[in-house]
Amino acid sequence: MLVELRGNNFDPWQEIQQFQNSHPELTGKFGATSVFVGTMRDFNDGKDVSSMFLEHYPEMTQKYLEDISTEASQKWSILDTLIIHRYGEIQPDDPIVLLVVWSAHRAQTIPACSYLIEELKMRAPFWKRETTKNQTRWVEKNTPV
Repeated sequence: MLVELRGNNFDPWQEIQQFQNSHPELTGKFGATSVFVGTMRDFNDGKDVSSMFLEHYPEMTQKYLEDISTEASQKWSILDTLIIHRYGEIQPDDPIVLLVVWSAHRAQTIPACSYLIEELKMRAPFWKRETTKNQTRWVEKNTPV
């Protein structure tokens, strides 16, 4: 299980490959990899959005993400998880979050990956401030499922 909070941009596909290369114990063990990549849109609530600033409490956020990863491993038979989440200034099309779950079978990875993103959106302490054409505003609720 790896959880990383990053203030800089990342390539999700390169991160997956690097993780797999650095974990030889996974070789030959997984038959399924479920991936969720969340990226920034250039719109929200009917407004054009030019950028977003994502704030967090580092230790608290890290703990929440580790907790949900542990919970997923207790609910499903998975081999490993990877969570990378951005903070700071984010532009449209930038990846914000990468969630990866490895298991022997898809029946374990798919619900575990879904669980991770839903729990992250509900529980992880992040606060979004969006910049639109005419204002900067705090996002008060998460987008619908």
